[in-house]
Amino acid sequence: MRILVTGAAGFIGAALSQRLLARGDEVLGIDDLNAYYDVGLKQARLDRLTPRPNFRFARLDIADRPALEKAFAGFGPQRVVNLAAQAGVRYSLENPYAYVESNLVGFINILEACRHGKVEHLVYASSSSVYGANRKLPFSVQDSVDHPVSLYAATKKANELMAHTYSHLYGLPTTGLRFFTVYGPWGRPDMALFLFTKKILAGEPIDVFNHGHHTRDFTYIDDIVEGVIRTLDRVPAPDPAYDPVHPSPASSSAPYRVYNIGNHTPVQLSHYIEVLEQCLGRKARKNLLPLQPGDVPDTCADVAELMRDTGYQPSTPVEEGIRRFVEWYRGYYRV
Repeated sequence: MRILVTGAAGFIGAALSQRLLARGDEVLGIDDLNAYYDVGLKQARLDRLTPRPNFRFARLDIADRPALEKAFAGFGPQRVVNLAAQAGVRYSLENPYAYVESNLVGFINILEACRHGKVEHLVYASSSSVYGANRKLPFSVQDSVDHPVSLYAATKKANELMAHTYSHLYGLPTTGLRFFTVYGPWGRPDMALFLFTKKILAGEPIDVFNHGHHTRDFTYIDDIVEGVIRTLDRVPAPDPAYDPVHPSPASSSAPYRVYNIGNHTPVQLSHYIEVLEQCLGRKARKNLLPLQPGDVPDTCADVAELMRDTGYQPSTPVEEGIRRFVEWYRGYYRV
């Protein structure tokens, strides 16, 4: 298939593009290579893709509507995976306009391009952050998500609402994936595993929020990519069981679905750090700090719907995932 992947120089986008190319798909990768984190790492991910004969790359911002429309028209994608977004909960407290520009303006541009390009299926990144102030665990796609605690989370919830509108009005099949704390080789430098590894190896103290007591549903990159591909290959249809009197938030009378994609095995941050210490062969010096604004104490994904509909089955424990990350990190940074 011809598949357009936005955020192709990003952590998930680059790994997904690799897998799509390996199975014979033609991929157009889009990314603006912004400086939110190390552009050199983004370029290094891209450098692994550009030699592939079925891969093309366009450097553009999805908020640039004319440039995006031109890319769609030139490539004619059958399916689209939108992973381009301004990421990060804490950064949304400092720079809210970046989230409006990329996650709202950029997303409406994607929806319009898919609508006019008669795209067969749009899969897009939502986030576990949409669960916000919810405390019932595990988080289920059947739960209300009307109490976000960061602007980042609010924009991701808005994406789901916008996608449903296009599924309803124009019959555009859309699937939203609520990602749960993705980690692994080639990961994002602004995330805990990367930050901790860098500082521990440098002999610097690490900031441990909520005194290490909060839990996260850490999900290894290969498991995430497997779930994205299984979802991409399954074009949603209207849900025959949908009841407008008792509506499900996760499906619709339109071709629309929302799924959690996680490991379904939450791990306490303090244990995550212990595993990392074992893999590095070094102990961490810790600054124990309170929970940060916009953060939530615990996350855990109920992935029953995704397993039922696609056969998704996450299989990588954190012990194995962190070991692979540390191997990659030492090789990439020559430490």
